[in-house]
Amino acid sequence: MSAGGPDLEERLRAVRDAIERAAARAGRDPAGVRLVAATKGVAPEIVRQAVTLGITDLGENRVQEAEAKIATLGRIAAWHLIGPLQRNKAGRAVELFDEIQTVDRLELAEALSRRAQAAARALPVLVEVNVAMEAGKFGVTPEGLAALLGGARSLPGLELRGLMTIGPRVERPEEARGTFARLRELRDRARGALGLALGELSMGMSGDFEVAVEEGATMVRVGSALFGPTA
Repeated sequence: MSAGGPDLEERLRAVRDAIERAAARAGRDPAGVRLVAATKGVAPEIVRQAVTLGITDLGENRVQEAEAKIATLGRIAAWHLIGPLQRNKAGRAVELFDEIQTVDRLELAEALSRRAQAAARALPVLVEVNVAMEAGKFGVTPEGLAALLGGARSLPGLELRGLMTIGPRVERPEEARGTFARLRELRDRARGALGLALGELSMGMSGDFEVAVEEGATMVRVGSALFGPTA
């Protein structure tokens, strides 16, 4: 069960301290790393408390759960979609989220573009890459990334901000380093080939976010390390 109260404040302090230490090890400014609180399964009152403690970015995995929370809480922070998105829910996602981190195919990008244009907004998006090539995970393949970026770059209503990945299941955080380094390399290659800024790298979760920061993450998506188990 997710935990609020003093436990949440203590956990948040520990996560922020860990980000600062990881950034220092990499010679980075910790201000360049945004903490996205992953709130899947977390009660709205605890989400609200997290925001009062200084959380400015909230990540939800499902459109339906986000819809219920936003109806209760309002736009108290920036809402990110960090779970897979079906094309038929693109319209609702554009209405709900400030940023969508899981664009993994051109058809979805095109649907979001149409909906964003209809809403007269510029929608920040990240392209999700299945760097580890794990079965059952979403994301474009590393080999398909350039084509997806090339097709999406000119779509009106979308702002391509960067890349996102989910690290592999590993026993030790260090074992995820190669995946995060690879995403950074893919971003750097795309920058050179396509002339895109792609400033954001969203990678690292509760078990491996320190390694992700060391490898250049600009956003880490942290759930259980903040809120405890939510099952």
